[in-house]
Amino acid sequence: MLVQMELARIIISEINEQYVIFLREVEGERLFPIVIGLFEATTIDRRVKGEIPPRPLTHDLIRSSIEALGGELQDVVIHTLEDHTYFASLRVSKDGELIEIDARSSDAVAMAVHYSPHLPIYVSSDVLDEAAG
Repeated sequence: MLVQMELARIIISEINEQYVIFLREVEGERLFPIVIGLFEATTIDRRVKGEIPPRPLTHDLIRSSIEALGGELQDVVIHTLEDHTYFASLRVSKDGELIEIDARSSDAVAMAVHYSPHLPIYVSSDVLDEAAG
């Protein structure tokens, strides 16, 4: 079963070189952190603040490529937690088919916030149970 989540918080600590996003359950109270890289944290933070770069960055390129090939990113899913690493998928709709593209969880969240309104972020209930305790 999938649980809808939303981006609740971004922490960018240059002092500790620590970058974390928190996802919160849309219809509940569970919350959990995902440690991410500086590039993804910066990209997510800029998009949430509405800052658009003058030239396309990697996540812009992915979005344009999906759209140029006739697809539509419908949502992202964090489906597995293995050895402290989250695994995700971008779910693209094309010609009535659902295509799942393997992605890092940080890239999946970055893609979700590249749309206005943000695309849905889902987490499998097993992952949420394990991550949120």
